Order: sequence, then C-alpha cells, then structure tokens
Amino acid sequence: MATLADSFLADLDELSDNEADVLEEANDDVANMEEDIDGDLADIENLNYDDLDSVSKLQKSQRYIDLMQKVEEALEKGSDMSNQGMVLEDDPEYQLIVDCNGLSVDIENEIIIIHNFIRDKYRLKFPELESLVHHPIDYARVVKKIGNEMDLTLVDLEGLLPSAIIMVVSVTASTTSGKPLPEDDLQKTIDACDRALTLDAAKKKVLDFVESRMGYIAPNLSTIVGSAVAAKLMGTAGGLSALAKMPACNVQLLGAKKKTLAGFSTATSQFRVGYIEQTEIFQTTPPALRSRACRLLASKATLAARIDSTRGDPSGNAGKTLKEEIHKKIEKWQEPPPAKQPKPLPVPDSEPKKKRGGRRLRKMKERYAITDMRKLANRMQFGVPEESSLGDGLGEGYGMLGQAGSGKLRVSVGQSKLAAKVAKKFKEKSYGSSGATSGLTSSLAFTPVQGIELTNPQAHAHQLGSGTQSTYFSETGTFSKIKRT
Repeated sequence: MATLADSFLADLDELSDNEADVLEEANDDVANMEEDIDGDLADIENLNYDDLDSVSKLQKSQRYIDLMQKVEEALEKGSDMSNQGMVLEDDPEYQLIVDCNGLSVDIENEIIIIHNFIRDKYRLKFPELESLVHHPIDYARVVKKIGNEMDLTLVDLEGLLPSAIIMVVSVTASTTSGKPLPEDDLQKTIDACDRALTLDAAKKKVLDFVESRMGYIAPNLSTIVGSAVAAKLMGTAGGLSALAKMPACNVQLLGAKKKTLAGFSTATSQFRVGYIEQTEIFQTTPPALRSRACRLLASKATLAARIDSTRGDPSGNAGKTLKEEIHKKIEKWQEPPPAKQPKPLPVPDSEPKKKRGGRRLRKMKERYAITDMRKLANRMQFGVPEESSLGDGLGEGYGMLGQAGSGKLRVSVGQSKLAAKVAKKFKEKSYGSSGATSGLTSSLAFTPVQGIELTNPQAHAHQLGSGTQSTYFSETGTFSKIKRT
C-alpha cells in the first residue's frame, strides 16, 4: 500500500513532465516566429525603392485586370433589371459591386503608396511642395506640370490648384533650396505621376459603375444624398455593410481632405466635412446652418444605409420619409423666433380683502409710527441749507430740524393718544401720601410720564368714604356678619 509520501512524489514527477512539454512547445513557437521575422526582413530587404514596379503592384495583379474588365462590360451593357426579385447576396451584380468597393479601397491605398514614392523623389527638387499641396492626386498633377523647371512663373498651374495656393507655391519656389533632379530620377517621378493619375481614373470608373447601380443596391441612401455621393461613401467605407456599421460622426468625415489655407482666413472654409458637402441639401442650406445640416445628413444617411444593408425597404419610401424630415428640420431652423407678446395686466380683484383691525393693531401702529422729529428730519426747506452732524453738508443731515431761528434742535412735543391714555390712568392713582392729615403730606407726585407733577392731595378725599374703603377702613364702620347657608 502506497504511503502519503509516495503519492506526493508521484504528483511531483507528473508536474515536472508537464513543464518539460510546455517548455518544448514554447521553444518551437519562438523558433517559428524567428523564421517568419527573418523571412519578412528578407522580403523588405529585397524591395528596391528606386524601382516603381517593386513598390506598386496593383495594376499588374490579375484581380485588378479582371474587375476592371467586368466593370467596363457592365457599363457598356447598362443596368440589368432581370434580377430584381433575386436575393441581394445571391445577385452576381451585387457581388461585383462589393468587389468594386474593395477594389476602390485598394486603389486608394495604392495611390498613397505612389504618392510617398513621388514625394521622396521630388523632395530634392522642391521640398516645400509637400507641405503646401496635401492631396496625392493634386500633388502628382503639380509635379508632372512643373517637372524640372526652376522658374515657376513660366509654369501655368491654373485649374490644378486654387489661386491662393498657386501664389503661395510660386513665392515659395523662388526661395527654395532644392536643385534640379537627374534625368533618370525625373523620368521615374513622371512615370509614378502617370500611374497615380491612371489609378485615379480607374477609381472614378469604378465609382461610376457603383453609382449607376445605387438605385438597386441602396435605394434609401441614394434618395437622401444622391447616387454619386452614395457611391463615394460606399467606396470609401468599403461596402454597404461597412458603411452601415459605421457611426454617423465618422460618416460625416468620409472623403474629408486636409485643407491648407496658407495663412488665409478660415471664415469661409468648411472643416471636417467630407462627401456630404456635395449633396444638394447641403448646398442649398444657408452657410450659417451648414454645420448642423451636415450632422443631420450624416445621421439620416447612416440610418438609411442600415435599412439598405438589411433590405428593409427596397422601394425607397423610408429614404423619402427621412429626406422630408431633413427638409422640415432645416425649414424650422430658418423660421424667425416668435414675436414677444405684451403681457396683459391681471384682472382686478373687486372683492374686499381681509385686513387686520382692532385695538391691538391701532396700538402697534401708534408704537411704530414715524415721529414728528423724524418727519422734520426727512423734509427740506427750499433755499435754506440744512444742518448736518459733521457740518458743511457732511454726515447725516437734519433736514428742517433746528430751523426756528435759535440754531438749536427744536423738537415739537406732541403727545400721542397712547401717552395721553397712560397719563390719565396714572392721574387716577395717588402717588402722594395716604390721605391722612400729616405734616409729611406733599403736593408733588412722581409719574412715569410727566416726571414731577404738582397735584392736590385733598382732591380725592371725597372718594375715601365710598366703595371698598368705607367698608374696611372707615372710622364709623362695624364688622359684617355673614350668615351660613
């Protein structure tokens, strides 16, 4: 019977065997990767960048030749409507359109490769040209037109570039540090320009074919942006399915060129706009609303492409509905804001409002009412300067206070109703002696309202013999007897 130690040793042996197998597999993978890398480096080293045919190989490929032949035959034959009831993926013409979209992308990449070849060769002659002309086809046309000419005043670039760029190119060429190219390098550069222009013409032919079939392939997208723009969008995106998967913000930028303003104003230039700017809706929109219209067109075109990719509406009615929505929104943007209506006054309330009244409210009003002194301080006499706390009109003004002629503050003492009532109440009470005839009896009484007041202590003597005092404190009174009930 195996012990616990023996089982542990057996597990360790299995682990060591597995690790050895894993290390062997890893070493094999590394060896294969090194072989692949060595092969790729060998291919790169074998490339001759002085030879155009070793860089650009698309035109000599069998796929390019076959597709271009099919496109020319389809353009000569015209549109075939016999396959309208067939499933879209099974239609050979649709497959040709998908292949053409892929070919247009390959042609675009090939043009970029040739552009880099031309730029590397022509940099010795005019190094500043690549920073002034960014588009590959325009660059190839300008290089072919200029050639080895050092004086650009003798070269007519009209029609190839905008007038502002032509002026900048001419001024820059007069101060360039470049030198004329050798005859061999110049001939290679001219051949590369011809090849780039030929590829561009082939790309236009492919797009013309795709455009002629847009009404069948993408009817809704063609309704919104037009057949030409729809073909360009599909060709740049790489097909209808790729266009449907693309977000609207990227559809807006398809076909956008890097613009060189050469220091000129950017007020009239449309940035971040691709093929969408070639649509009829964009061109008829006022310039102030074109950026919003471009975003709207891109979003609706994306929706239409997704409908077409699933064959949701082959009749194109969805595209017409989306186009009507675009027109309505643009018209809504152009409407002036509504006029501001005058606000009418509120209906007067004829019912009497509830107001607080009574003795408490009257007392509060008297307590917080403005005094005569404050009334005089708030008033000002015409033509008479008022006195102030700091003099010469500085500080707090006194108004009409102290303008009775004495130069001192004169406060007119006006007793309020509340004060008169309180004084009357205190007069009824005796603040002098208790009424007994004594030498300490005084005729002066102290009141909280008037201060020291001269009164007659005998004036209320007739009241002592009546009321409660006659019962308890009179000299002739007797004890009262209360009968129990």
